[in-house]
Amino acid sequence: MRLIGLTGGIGSGKSTVARMLADRGAAVVDADLLAREVVEPGQPALAEIAAEFGPSVLLPDGGLDRAALAAVVFADAARRERLNAITHPRVGALMQERIAAALASAAPLVAVDVPLLFEGSRQSLFEGVLLVWVPPDVQLRRLVERGGIAEAEARARIAAQMPIDDKRALATWVIDNSGPLAATEAQVDDWWRENVT
Repeated sequence: MRLIGLTGGIGSGKSTVARMLADRGAAVVDADLLAREVVEPGQPALAEIAAEFGPSVLLPDGGLDRAALAAVVFADAARRERLNAITHPRVGALMQERIAAALASAAPLVAVDVPLLFEGSRQSLFEGVLLVWVPPDVQLRRLVERGGIAEAEARARIAAQMPIDDKRALATWVIDNSGPLAATEAQVDDWWRENVT
């Protein structure tokens, strides 16, 4: 059983590689999904967010308006830090529960998908870190196309993270996801053969 971190920059295709690993038998613990879980209606984090950021970040049904919250926190680093202070401890606790369950399973690999792994200095928690990399211009283009957001907003979101080439220098392994999907799939196959089977 191996325990690795999986990360990348926003728009790099990390979720695509996570699915490929899962298809090969890995147990994937996804921090983004856990972050959604901790802010569901009725959760203490959602009440704290509403108190901190006001009713404009809530939908009419009481759920979190992610787009409204993103517009606030990606424009103001101090507000982003406040949001992180509310959510990160809860996500971390839930992540530890899910990792423990995954390690107790029959999966040959547990991949913990953490977008801000290096930014949070979490790399020491894992045997190694697999980075999904694309050049910064591809990252920007994908984020604008996929997210349907303005280029200025996409640049702000990218700037809120460590530059992807800095992450590449820290990673144990790198999957270049800038080409066709088949090329990424082939790299994941090679990585799996060398590191899991």
